[in-house]
Amino acid sequence: MIHGNLEGIRESLIQEMDRMYDIQFARDQFLPDRLIALLIRYTDMLNREMMVYLSRDGEILEVAIGNISSIGLTEMHLRRNFDRLTGFRCIHTHPGGNANLSMVDIQALRLLRFDAMVAVGVQDGRATGISAAFLGDLEYNQLSVLRFGPVKPGRIPQKEWLREIEQSEERVQRAIREGGIVDTSEKVMLISTDSEESLDELASLAGTAGAVIVSKILQKRTKPDPATFIGSGKAEELSLMCQTLEVDLAILDDELTGAQQKNLENALGVRVIDRTALILDIFARRAQSAEGKLQVELAQMKYRLPRLAGSSQALSRLGGGIGTRGPGETRLETDRRHIRNRIDDLTKALDELTRQRSMRRARRTKMGETTVALVGYTNAGKSTLLNAMSGSNVLVEDKLFATLDPVIRQVDLPDNRKCMMVDTVGFINKLPHALVEAFKSTLEEALSADLLLIVSDLSSPFYKQQREVVYDVLNQLGAQGKPVLEVLNKCDKAEISAIIEPADAVMISASTGRGRDNLKNAISERIAALRHPVELLIPYDKGNVLSVLHSQGQVESEEYLENGVKVACLLDATLFARVNKMLEK
Repeated sequence: MIHGNLEGIRESLIQEMDRMYDIQFARDQFLPDRLIALLIRYTDMLNREMMVYLSRDGEILEVAIGNISSIGLTEMHLRRNFDRLTGFRCIHTHPGGNANLSMVDIQALRLLRFDAMVAVGVQDGRATGISAAFLGDLEYNQLSVLRFGPVKPGRIPQKEWLREIEQSEERVQRAIREGGIVDTSEKVMLISTDSEESLDELASLAGTAGAVIVSKILQKRTKPDPATFIGSGKAEELSLMCQTLEVDLAILDDELTGAQQKNLENALGVRVIDRTALILDIFARRAQSAEGKLQVELAQMKYRLPRLAGSSQALSRLGGGIGTRGPGETRLETDRRHIRNRIDDLTKALDELTRQRSMRRARRTKMGETTVALVGYTNAGKSTLLNAMSGSNVLVEDKLFATLDPVIRQVDLPDNRKCMMVDTVGFINKLPHALVEAFKSTLEEALSADLLLIVSDLSSPFYKQQREVVYDVLNQLGAQGKPVLEVLNKCDKAEISAIIEPADAVMISASTGRGRDNLKNAISERIAALRHPVELLIPYDKGNVLSVLHSQGQVESEEYLENGVKVACLLDATLFARVNKMLEK
């Protein structure tokens, strides 16, 4: 029987696909060529994802049309037990050609403990690549994941990947023996009225927060329902799905009002949050510095304040107990007052930290240091690039918002130049306004930089849209007119088939080092373009000024005269002011 989205498919084709159950594949093949050909054929014909479960004996146990989150957890009846792997691998296709495993794929692998999770990118009737993932050792009460690929269809390491299944089985059983697998992840339903792209990004955010995605729902609406956002009929339909899939939490892809959130919770029967609350939760987990924690708390307070009314019946009761009786404040009014007071305290604390940060920037300016800020969409590879350019070891993770606090490192450039490179928090579509306001002091590092490096993930199919989001956020911050150098990262993973935009962007791979020297040259050239020709007469007793010009400026010529050295050089405004001050002493 074929499962999933069968709408619009003729019966003869369904019967043809049903015959896949009769095929016996070789046991020594991780992913047989014949199976790949069948999956490509049906994916290309239907323009829908195909998914099969292939047993260790080479038998197809399940065939479905659609992805694992839209089909539901159909394999539960196939499990042997929950103390080991399922005994079969989940193989599915990605129409559009993306051969990488998604966050939903990885979370399904952890939740369901497949032998392996396999993705086949399909485009124009061919496989663009194949990726596989296996469960690894226990880390932080969660099974880690080992990823391989993408590889070309003819390059699948069949025997090596079969051995990975055996090793994965041993790792899972060892984790159970040595103390058990503690799985506190919430089962989540994602709901969007925007687009598939936005829904996929919401899935990545939920995965970063540690959720297990069991269903993704896309509902096209011209405008949101004022009561439940998605409409009462849709809410009733999803309520049954929440019960069937044992959903713990529903996450909406847009910002909800307090009333919409309450009504939707009553309708679905599960807890509901919106995209903004999810992003704030990720920021709260990621914040390490005192300033970062204050900024996150401020954003949370500003988010909560307008949502107090109607968010809980308990908030409307009068306070009880000694000293609280009488016609005093209601609980709601008290909570509002406490939040406003906390917002004031946090704002004052952040103002002081902003003042200290401004003083540090002023010291760097006084020293004549050129600052280059890395800005870009979250997970574009900014921290990896900073490490590659500076030789440092900033935390790098394949997760959204891995970096919250700005990190500054010195980078050596050609032509005897240096710069201070700043790694900043990543941007994202629908970035909450409260978060932008709260992180303004951190983002000022980008605003005060001499040069902005806008880093984009060229391997993402949405890099153009992500680039537009970055420019929109920079415009919100008032960074229009800043000198910009665009960097297209992950070019080693990108399928480059069209004209690259912008044409003068530098293509690199921060992880492999490809294009790094070209980028350093481009940064050096841009910094040089910020400098202006200057002629100075340096007295012989001011030899320290001449040293500064050679180490931090660009000396074009020197002429030794009777009263000093006549120097023609290129200086930026900051260094010129510093040199003049040294000459006046």
